[in-house]
Order: sequence, then structure tokens, then C-alpha cells
Amino acid sequence: MEYLDAIASEPEPGEPHLWIIVGLGNPGLRYRSSRHNVGFKTIERLSKASNIAVSQRRAKAVLGEGEVGGHRVVLAKPRTFMNRSGEAVKYLLDRFHASPQQLLIVYDEMDLPPGRIRIRPGGSAAGHNGLKSIIGAVSTQGFPRLRVGIGKPGPHEDDISFVLGGFSNEDGKLVDEATKRAVEATLCVVQDGIDQAMNRYNSG
Repeated sequence: MEYLDAIASEPEPGEPHLWIIVGLGNPGLRYRSSRHNVGFKTIERLSKASNIAVSQRRAKAVLGEGEVGGHRVVLAKPRTFMNRSGEAVKYLLDRFHASPQQLLIVYDEMDLPPGRIRIRPGGSAAGHNGLKSIIGAVSTQGFPRLRVGIGKPGPHEDDISFVLGGFSNEDGKLVDEATKRAVEATLCVVQDGIDQAMNRYNSG
């Protein structure tokens, strides 16, 4: 039912629409280069590509407002830690009088190899604490998300140490390219709709 709700609420291509694009991560310089912060990295790149400054510091998020292709866009990075991302997302939905289907959440995904991206209209948290917090806060799984692959930890490394650690040189280059494609995919979602974006960016 949540998937149907998400699909049914998608606007027709060209119809003016509000998108709230949230990149997940942990605030603070300590985590800036960590695997868990690829959502922040994507928002920073998207800010430059769309000429939307992410500089408004609010209680729960740093955000910026602007337009992309005639659509109103809010870019945001939570000021909460990853496992409390739902607080920031709920604040954004309330502030802009938006529904969960107007979200696009960008985050790291261990089940994808480094450099791959995937767009989905909804789904479970699949063990991601940021997604789990958002689903609990908005009471639905039916919101779009864009996953950036970071790969899996080695046999002697736990998940927490892995996501809070930095990339190897090789993986770092792959994920750097992936965040560039994530920006392109996000702009495609805003301007052409999620179906077009999935067709174009989920095949690589």
C-alpha cells in the first residue's frame, strides 16, 4: 500500500512540485570523510550544481531553498546524528507542510558495491539506522530514496567501525564518481520524475 501511495502522489512531468532532498550523515569534522557521510557529500555537490546555498542553520538541519527546472527544492543536512535522522526529517516536513512522498533521502548502502547507485520509491530500512529513524518518525516506508553503494566490511571489521571509517583510495574514487551520478540522478528525479530516474540510473 505504501508503494502505491508513493507512486500515486508523484506529479506529472513538468507539473510544479516541492521536493525536500535530505542527505544523511553525522555532523562534525570527525565524520566528514566517513562512509556514513556520502549523503552529506551528495548534498554539498548538489548545492553547487543547482546554485542553492545550504546555509540556513536551523535547530534540526542546515538547509537551503531554491528552484530546479521550475520546481521548488529544499536541500538539507540533518544536524542530528544518523540514528536520530527522523527528528530532522519530521521537522522539515512540518516546516514546509510537505508529505513523505515529497522527500528524497540520499544515504550510504553497504549492500551495493562502491560506486553503484540505486533509486527506489519506498521500502524497508534494511538495517540502516538513519532510514529506521525516518520510517519511525514519518510512520511510513513510502518515501523515495537514493542509495549510494559503499561496499561491505572485511571479515574482521564490524559494521559500525566500517561506516564510521574512511575509504581506501580505490573505493574513494569510485564513491566520488557515484556522488556525481547521484547529483545527476537527483536532478532527474526533480525534473523528470522518479520513474524516469530509475530507468536511467538503476541500470548501470
